[in-house]
Amino acid sequence: MRQAKHWYDRHEKGLWRAAPTACAALVILLLGAAVMSVAQDRRPNVLTTVAPLTNIVKNVGGPFIELHGLIPGGTDSHTFEPTPSDVKYVAAADLIILNGLDLETPTEKLAMANKQPTARIVKLGDSTITPQNYVFDRSFPKSGGHPNPHLWMNPIYASRYAELVRDALIELDPAHTAQYRERTQQYTARLSALDRAIAAAVATIPPQNRRLLTYHDSFAYFAPRYGMAVIGAIEPASFSEPSPREMTRVIRQLKREKVPAIFGSEVFPSKVLDQIGREAGVRFVDTLRDDDLPGTPGSPEHSYIGMMLEDVRTMVTALGGNLDALLGIDPADIP
Repeated sequence: MRQAKHWYDRHEKGLWRAAPTACAALVILLLGAAVMSVAQDRRPNVLTTVAPLTNIVKNVGGPFIELHGLIPGGTDSHTFEPTPSDVKYVAAADLIILNGLDLETPTEKLAMANKQPTARIVKLGDSTITPQNYVFDRSFPKSGGHPNPHLWMNPIYASRYAELVRDALIELDPAHTAQYRERTQQYTARLSALDRAIAAAVATIPPQNRRLLTYHDSFAYFAPRYGMAVIGAIEPASFSEPSPREMTRVIRQLKREKVPAIFGSEVFPSKVLDQIGREAGVRFVDTLRDDDLPGTPGSPEHSYIGMMLEDVRTMVTALGGNLDALLGIDPADIP
């Protein structure tokens, strides 16, 4: 496109006047060819938010898309505020993929104000469950009107996310329909295997230990899938530290229920939870993650599946289960 315009600017006065019809036809031909070349050669720009979503999109889109994740791994997605420099990614995006369910409200507002008129916004969570399936809890009380958005922590919902991404990419880039379908089929097969392996591993935990107390309410859609119960979360809805009264209540609950371990997060470090664990006489494990991929970029475990495997290993080990069911699960991305 730029080359065609440059040619036109250089020769406008000399050739246009000499042969207006021929030159006009040639300019139109060159401009048309440049536009067709961009449409055929340029990969769609896809913008996502949290790292697990970005990785799911990567597995579906593979080398056929240009992908950018707006929220860095290990960043609190609930309080993330896009910077002015992020506008360039929004403005360049052909497709914007959000989790939805009010997780990324500031990012969604930025997208609505700065996206291309033709760019589509897809909210995966909103298209995966209905309001009847929303979970409200301590971090996301019903009075606040925002349901717990952590659907991706359930591999079955993650599989639905992949299918929604596939459909959006096919609509945007129909030339690669077969590739998007094949990659999604491969990826959802891996997610099904992951789901079965998690169920088998959790089943080895003594029934009385299949209870989770975490700092952040990230496992609201995970626990029911595998017969576990979320007995509480330390973090209030304001994402602040709990009060002394709340700490006392949790310590009493832990002593009463006799769970062997409670879980913190790498993204939400909490000295309070460590203190609660010591006073309640239970083990405190602070390595769970819900939007921070393990390992380093390029390593096999640096993936959504790798994150889920690491979380399940952590929980199953701390709660007295066996990890053998997880041994055959490959965390690597689809090539």
